[in-house]
Amino acid sequence: MGRLKSQKGDFFMNLVQADSFLTLHYRLGAVDGEDFINTFEDKPATLSLGTGELSEGLEAKLLGLAEGAHETLTLAEGEAFGPHNPDLVQWVARALIDQLGGADQAYSLGDVVQFPAPTGGPNMAGTLIDVRDDGQSLCFDFNHPLAGRAVRFEVQLIGVL
Repeated sequence: MGRLKSQKGDFFMNLVQADSFLTLHYRLGAVDGEDFINTFEDKPATLSLGTGELSEGLEAKLLGLAEGAHETLTLAEGEAFGPHNPDLVQWVARALIDQLGGADQAYSLGDVVQFPAPTGGPNMAGTLIDVRDDGQSLCFDFNHPLAGRAVRFEVQLIGVL
């Protein structure tokens, strides 16, 4: 575990490593938009690096930061969540959505809908971005909402183990 000695030499601070367990507040959003998530207004988050709880791009920005640090970082377009992949924009038949348990459910643009993963893994979230005029097909974007965008990442490290 990395440690940093204070200037007074009387205590040590933990540094973030690739397998660290963190307690932190963080705010994440597009550089040109509103926050996607903000824990500063509630309880801090706890997470383990290297487990997929944060994207690899965000984790990389945390490495080497000291416990107690409060930083605002900017990640270039696609650096945080990869490029926007047009193959992850899919039209889904309303009949399939009804079959999956969404019968009689009303959807609005911007709604996030959970779909079972085709491989049996965790559910996949898609954001509704378009509806055909006849209502029989809905278009979902399965990219992360910040994919392909420049991201602002503010972090306050409360604890590093």
